Amino acid sequence: EIAQCLVGSEMCIRDRYMSLNIAKDSKKRVVIVGGGFGGLKLANKLKKSGFQVVLIDKNNYHQFPPLIYQVASAGMEPTSISFPFRKIFQHRKDFYFRMAEVRAVFPEKNMIQTSIGKAEYDYLVLAAGTTTNFFGNKHIEEEAMPMKNVSEAMGLRNALLANLERAVTCSNKQEQQELLNIVVVGGGATGVEVAGVLSEMKKFVLPNDYPDMPSSLMHIYLIEAGPRLLAGMSEDSSSHAEQFLREMGVNILLNKRVTDYRDHKVTLEDGSEIATRTFIWVSGVTGVSFGNMNTSVIGRGGRIKVDAFNRVEGTNNVFAIGDLCILSGDEDYPNGHPQLAQVAIQQGELLAKNLIRLEKGKEMKPFHYRNLGSMATVGRNRAVAEFSKVKMQGWFAWVMWLVVHLRSILGVRNKVVVLLNWVWNYFTYDQSMRMIVYARKAKEIRDREAIEATTHWGKDLMQEPQPAKQEPQPNSKEIV
Repeated sequence: EIAQCLVGSEMCIRDRYMSLNIAKDSKKRVVIVGGGFGGLKLANKLKKSGFQVVLIDKNNYHQFPPLIYQVASAGMEPTSISFPFRKIFQHRKDFYFRMAEVRAVFPEKNMIQTSIGKAEYDYLVLAAGTTTNFFGNKHIEEEAMPMKNVSEAMGLRNALLANLERAVTCSNKQEQQELLNIVVVGGGATGVEVAGVLSEMKKFVLPNDYPDMPSSLMHIYLIEAGPRLLAGMSEDSSSHAEQFLREMGVNILLNKRVTDYRDHKVTLEDGSEIATRTFIWVSGVTGVSFGNMNTSVIGRGGRIKVDAFNRVEGTNNVFAIGDLCILSGDEDYPNGHPQLAQVAIQQGELLAKNLIRLEKGKEMKPFHYRNLGSMATVGRNRAVAEFSKVKMQGWFAWVMWLVVHLRSILGVRNKVVVLLNWVWNYFTYDQSMRMIVYARKAKEIRDREAIEATTHWGKDLMQEPQPAKQEPQPNSKEIV
């Protein structure tokens, strides 16, 4: 079926089955949605596997989430923790990357619908990760500053620096204090790390960059609805993290729930308020959603329910890995695995082996998570880390955190740049990326994004009657 579409003033004709411009050959096609830790590991492990691999992501680069907070605090360049997919997979045969957003999944048709067209698959892997969870509070969603990806971190960096510049010249003392009060909501690893790095900025950067403004005017608040920080770690690590932050001058509010933000004031459940113009929300995540996903397969936190093989419930050839899925078949984690990079990496690696086993007519192996530990940094020489039965805090844990994260960054250049940044910052107490830069999209790009957001190439499958229930599809080897 041929569909005509209008792009700007040009006409184009696309086949609805070939709109991603990828020819379907005799090889089975694996479509991976999302190039995070899990999707990237899966794509790499499928090299020379005999599959045609298609990776779809809304960005053209892989980002390293554990260091996003350093971009937000102007301590690191965005390019240091990002790596282009096309660079990663240069000269790779039977591999295709497409920058697009997946809007719907049709298991009964073995097809997905994206912002640039449709694509058929033999195996589909959903690895799109999570997005910020505002728990249904639309007003907070509109007002708060999230920090889930590189672009949001750059926006937060601009807001922080612009507020400091405004505070220097502000004659209204109330507005000045609002500009210098920073409220971080969420006491997980991200909240702890961003609160710690902002405290170091107050101590080392403000006195040098803004000598005519007392750094004592800046106040950093970390608000957590639960009884302690770092709920995913032990109480010992939690108490050490809290102690480190309090020593660094961070105001920690536990058992406090944020209910609203209006007129530059954060409102808590008990009625108290904190005046601020820097309202950072890192209070949780929810799974990325797809327009027509059957609600029966959506579990806690918006995560997709999967079996022990990471196969989406009710399907035979659709899988989900990483933060996006919730697997209840692991006896050690009956409520699902923690949303950590290692879980996604291990699931991606095993799924690659299982897909190859399926093609050989062998049974798949169930997933069991090997807990390699968890860690969080609080600031210079301060961190907490847990490895099996070993727990550590302070300088040694901080060094371990540096080594683990440096090893995980993609690209030799990125590793060298990050290492040099850390060494420079450690000895000079200085961060050199304190620039306020607002990227302006070209009109061509703005027009194209507007069209892609409202126009579908070919027949819109979302408009067709949907089956009442998704039935498992036979695992046929016939090429479509």
